[in-house]
Amino acid sequence: MTKKYNVAVVGATGMVGQKMIQVLQERRFPINRLKLLASARSVDLKIQVGGQEYSVEEAVPASFEGVDFAFFSAGEAVSRELAPEAVKRGAIVIDNSNAFRLEEKVPLVVPEVNPEAAFKHNGLIANPNCSTIQMVVALQPLHRAAGLKRVVAATYQAVSGAGREAVEELFNQCRAVLEGREATCEYIPHKGAARHYQLAFNLVPQLDVFVEDDYTKEEMKMVYETRKIMGIPDLAITATTVRVPVANGHSEVLNIEFQNPITPQEAREVLEKAPGVVVRDDPAQLIYPMPLDADGRDEVYVGRIRRDRSVPYGLNLWVVADNIRKGAATNSIQIAELLLQG
Repeated sequence: MTKKYNVAVVGATGMVGQKMIQVLQERRFPINRLKLLASARSVDLKIQVGGQEYSVEEAVPASFEGVDFAFFSAGEAVSRELAPEAVKRGAIVIDNSNAFRLEEKVPLVVPEVNPEAAFKHNGLIANPNCSTIQMVVALQPLHRAAGLKRVVAATYQAVSGAGREAVEELFNQCRAVLEGREATCEYIPHKGAARHYQLAFNLVPQLDVFVEDDYTKEEMKMVYETRKIMGIPDLAITATTVRVPVANGHSEVLNIEFQNPITPQEAREVLEKAPGVVVRDDPAQLIYPMPLDADGRDEVYVGRIRRDRSVPYGLNLWVVADNIRKGAATNSIQIAELLLQG
């Protein structure tokens, strides 16, 4: 008989929390008891899961008594406060926030890339940033084949990464612009920013706050997290992240310089065999991945694989994934599944 586990989802009313609940059901995670946790304002909200109605409970330290796995997606402050409390009570925490990702003793895991790291946890495992996850799934098999030398990333990130309110704002802005009304702007580049911009029919080259050297926090996450996940602490990597008026599904251009020669066809063959990757790359037939292809899927899609003639060993890739599923919810649950497999 398959062993079943007591599971808690923290941030159960948010976009990622809701998707975690859905993916747990889809993947038939062996759940004995499910607890849906959120802030006090969501207490007693009813959520249907697998034909059963659950009441949302307030996330407090005592919530984690008897919990085996706790999936956190309620933001950095909540994770810092409650994740240690969950671990103290015996739960394995898989945290989707930025709170612990770069801490030395906390594994940062993408199952297709560094599954062995998941088993080195002390009760806490970090789920990487969404844009980092899809990038390293594509980079790792190519690194094994030809050795990475330098990566230049440019992202085209969907508004779902900013939350449900930001998605609704984009839709409302589109309607307002088409009807000749003034658009309301409160969530882009981020909630609480000194000024806000219209995303409808526009691009905004800022995700999160600015940090050192006028890079954004999102851009530096991609740098530091990639180095940690891939175990290449000196990897030359830079990123520019852009918010685009797409509801769901992040896209990325990766310009990769390798240590050794690799042709576009060799790269296609490597990627076609790689776990979690789908190659859609036939320019003659106008076939390449787009956010609509990835929406609702767990794979990372790769296309537009072509030579970069400006360096001796270079390639360009176009990489697309569902940022709420593979970029957050699914990756978290895949980590837990790794631990169950032993």
